[in-house]
Amino acid sequence: MSAYRPPETYEDLIKLIHDRYDDMSKSYQKIALYLTQNPNDVAVLSVNAIGQKCGIHASSFVRYAQSLGYKGFKELQAVFQRRLSTAAPGFDARVRALESELGGAKEGDLGFLADLAARDVASLQDLLANVNAADMAAAADLLERSDTVYLLGQLRSAPVAELLRYVLTMLGKRTVLLDPGGGLATHMSKVMRPTDLLFVVSFRFYAIEVVNITEETARRNVPIIAITDSTLSPYAKLARILFAVPEHEYTFSRSLAAPMCLAQALCVALAARLQKNSSDPRIPVVTGT
Repeated sequence: MSAYRPPETYEDLIKLIHDRYDDMSKSYQKIALYLTQNPNDVAVLSVNAIGQKCGIHASSFVRYAQSLGYKGFKELQAVFQRRLSTAAPGFDARVRALESELGGAKEGDLGFLADLAARDVASLQDLLANVNAADMAAAADLLERSDTVYLLGQLRSAPVAELLRYVLTMLGKRTVLLDPGGGLATHMSKVMRPTDLLFVVSFRFYAIEVVNITEETARRNVPIIAITDSTLSPYAKLARILFAVPEHEYTFSRSLAAPMCLAQALCVALAARLQKNSSDPRIPVVTGT
């Protein structure tokens, strides 16, 4: 009889999921993403409800738990329940509380705004609770030391990369946007050196060119900062500093409120270093004529 014991702590369980992720089937990878991005939901929902949210049959969750060494899903769920006893409220609970605070559900076009606003505030609360202060400081230090900051973000990540280009340029930082226009992004990225920095922003479903450029850049020992949706994303093993900003289901599309806020915060931290002003760093004002 095997002496193997499945993980008893949340941290050990997440480490096991990460270690095995690359060798999992596509359906198991989807389950792993859900578990790591929605730990509070996993703790309180039934396996059938989780399966419906994830779009995978509940029996697959049971088999997945067994593949990790548990007798069944309830035994795996107990690990998440122990974590929840000391964790902050989950995303859905935050949204419900905010909707109540904002005066309840509203009808019509204003209701769309109220729903999105509540979800954005909840995502910002999650961001503040989950981002590591040491990672923020290390990322700001990398930005300061780099000769040139190369920015990479396509599809719906593009607005975050554009914001970074604007702010970093205004701070006097040499900045290059790896623009996909003209098919030149891959060729432009090949001039990066280890004294430079690649800052990538990418969420599911990850743009193939962005993944390829990041992989090739990592092989040349260029430091990488990544803002992405999960510690199981393709950038987890490539980035020197990884900011995982989980994406939650929206009625229309997924919000950029949290990654935009994180990008701005990193720029403010850089400004504080460049200006030797930790209390009130500023971005130079552009005035028209």
